[in-house]
Amino acid sequence: MVDRNERRREVCEALDLSFIRVKALLALQAGLLTLGELAAALSIDRPYTTLTVHELERRGLAERTVHPDDRRSKLVELTASGRTAARLADDMLNRPPAALVALDPADLATLERITAYLAGESADPTA
Repeated sequence: MVDRNERRREVCEALDLSFIRVKALLALQAGLLTLGELAAALSIDRPYTTLTVHELERRGLAERTVHPDDRRSKLVELTASGRTAARLADDMLNRPPAALVALDPADLATLERITAYLAGESADPTA
């Protein structure tokens, strides 16, 4: 129903970032992550994670610091600009499509019941 690829393209264009970098911003919204944790969250290898973080740093969206308990490990966190960009990406990716917003409330309620049923959250699509 929602063209996720189109929405992803819009976010990438708005932030002038690849989608993996957008995903990194979203993953870092929760707080500090080591490079290894970020790599796992993004399902990419560590060298590519390092390149991704380097680009975010270059743009002033993230910063790396030395882990206080393990000097060999680096922590990554968003800057204020990075948090703003992550919120924008999150809002854009989760914004309902115009056709859905325009639905009559009764039709929207019917759609919610059907999707709950399809997701296994309801035993009866008419309830």
